[in-house]
Parts: sequence; C-alpha cells; structure tokens
Amino acid sequence: MGLPGYDFGVSNLEKDPVEVPLVEPTLSTVQGSTTESSVDVLEPREVPLGGPRAMPVRRTLPQRGRSLIGAWCFVDHYGPELTRMVVPPHPHTGLQTVSWLFAGDIDHRDSVGSHATVRPGELNLMTAGSGIAHSEVSPGVPVLLHGVQLWIALPDDARHEHPFFETFVPQPVDLDGATARVFIGSLGGATSTATVFTELVGAQLDVPALSTIELPVDARFEHGVLVDAGDVSVDGTPVSVAHLGYVAPGTGILTISTGVEPARLLLIGGVPLGERIIMWWNFIGRSHDEIVGFRRQWQDEVIAGGRSDGRFGTVVGYDGSALPAPELPTVRLTPRA
Repeated sequence: MGLPGYDFGVSNLEKDPVEVPLVEPTLSTVQGSTTESSVDVLEPREVPLGGPRAMPVRRTLPQRGRSLIGAWCFVDHYGPELTRMVVPPHPHTGLQTVSWLFAGDIDHRDSVGSHATVRPGELNLMTAGSGIAHSEVSPGVPVLLHGVQLWIALPDDARHEHPFFETFVPQPVDLDGATARVFIGSLGGATSTATVFTELVGAQLDVPALSTIELPVDARFEHGVLVDAGDVSVDGTPVSVAHLGYVAPGTGILTISTGVEPARLLLIGGVPLGERIIMWWNFIGRSHDEIVGFRRQWQDEVIAGGRSDGRFGTVVGYDGSALPAPELPTVRLTPRA
C-alpha cells in the first residue's frame, strides 16, 4: 500500500497508483542520491504506461526525497522503443504538460479543440488551468518513440486560468560548444515564447564527445540535468543515462563533461515554487476535498455523463472511451511543500 500525498501519473493508467509523500529533501533523504558532492543523483523508477504489456517509462520526478525542481514536478523519460502509444482522454488540473520528443510523433487532442502532432524538437505545451482533458495517440502502426513528458505545477494565482494549448519550435544555438534548444524560459541568450507562470528554464543540450562545457545558469534557480545518452558528469559527479542530477540554488555555472560518446541532456530548472500542493493521479490541487471534487466531476461529467459543458469538456476525434479515475486512498491527502 502506498503512502498518502502523491499519485504518479502523466496519463496514468495504473489501477492502483503509487502514492509518495511530498517532503522537503536533504542530502541524506534523497533516494538514490550522491551525498559527497553538491549534485544529488536521482534514480529512475520504471512504470508501465498503459499496463504490464505497455511501454515502460523511467520516472525520476517526483520521488520520496524530492518532489519539485522549481515548479517542475514530474519527469517521465521513455524509449527509444518501437511501439504505439494510445492514451485515452484523461483530465488535468493546476498544471502544464510539456511534451518533448527525440524521435517519433504523437497526436494530441484536447477538450479546448486543439489537435496537434508532437514532433522531435518542437515543444507542445498544454496549460490545464482550471481543468482540461486530452488524449495522446501515436500513428496506427508502431513507430520508434523516444522522448520526455514533464509537468509544471501552476502557482496558486494562476491555477484557475482558462485552459489553452500552444506550440513553439526553438532554434538551435551554440553554448560553449554544445547545441542548445531552449523550449522554456531563457538560457545563453535564447528565449522561448512559451507561456509560463513562474520563472523557469527547459532546454535540450547536445554535447560533443570528450568535451567540457561551462554553462551559465541563473543562480536563483535549482536545476536538474536528465541524461538521455552519453557518459556524463555534472560538476564532477557522474550522472548515468536515465538518471537526473539535481543542483540546489546558488550555482551560477554548471560544468558538464562527456566521455567518448556525444551526450544528449535535458536541463530543467526554476525558482523554488514555495507552495504546498497535493498531486494525485492527474490532478494538482491544494486540499484533499478539492482533489475529491475534481475526481467526482470527472467521473460524473465525463465517465458517466459525457457532458461537454463541464469542467473538463470533451475530446473530439478520439475513437474510444475516456479513462476512469482510480479509487482514492483510504486516508486524507495532505498538502506538502
């Protein structure tokens, strides 16, 4: 049985979601972390997306020792795998979803009428705000899928925004010999036009083999470096493929070194959110009763009623039923920092 406070899920198809309490981390509490340097290395947890025979994803955020990096609250890393992603319509509240692919393509449809194809190197950003539903489906035949799915927690003063969807295609820029594609915020003189509600950064970095780069970053931010490929160290600490290196605020330069193979990294960061939140299934709220209300509305309006005028609306164009919510835990969900 899980612990109260968090249920994993980007498009969570688990029948019995794992719950993880959101706690303030220390060097000694971060699961799988390095305690002898300034970089904590967070180990991934494998989760089947769609059931036991579905595509496995490697989840590094959240976990027991760390729930947030800035307002980034969820990191799923998947592929490369020849597969077909089929995720039925499901709800979100109080967050933004960030889709970023290295290979493959996925069709996105949502209840505000958006229909877009997620392609490599193109940001797809969905702001759930007060409530939205969406589906994610790859083409009719298996394709090589490889990418990440991330969530951004919305601050309290923005979490009731009307939902919307946008895309952005960053242009590659040179950063000390590495190639950067900045899809959220600003880095090295490149700026994304994507809408965010707290100060954040998100970028893909391609770093040549046998090189060391010094990456200027905002010292007010905490940062995470997810390694997709290559032999990498961050500020002298080795970070393996599919692991996430965490660096606390106070660092203005990240030193990244590579081995005999080129490396591909994902940099995320931001000013610490500083709010107490509840994450359960695909919802982010501020109280147990609020989460209960979101779940009830989803079940009543969409699963039972099929209403298009409720909080979550209807995803037009998906051939199939929406995803029912799992049962709530038997204990009250508790807001955490």
